[in-house]
Amino acid sequence: MWYAIISEDVADSLPLRKVHRPAHLARLEALSTEGRLLIAGPHPAIDSSEPGEAGFSGSLVVAEFDNVAAAEHWAAEDPYQLNGIYAKVTVKPYLKVLP
Repeated sequence: MWYAIISEDVADSLPLRKVHRPAHLARLEALSTEGRLLIAGPHPAIDSSEPGEAGFSGSLVVAEFDNVAAAEHWAAEDPYQLNGIYAKVTVKPYLKVLP
């Protein structure tokens, strides 16, 4: 089943994001290689596709896992979570309807 992992950043997270981004992306690339990643990306902190120093307010990942516990475990092991970038992470089942 698909699961949405909705993460909210701490304030001023951009410097930490930059440090831990390669490890964060490597995990997402592994999901993609396995055919389990539907979509992933950050939420810009401002209304711009290039927020610059404004940074990001969080992230969204929609990926396939066996169950919610597996999705929660994967989310808990994210480098952004382990290194204090995320203030809150919510994992919810997701039903893809369109396209």
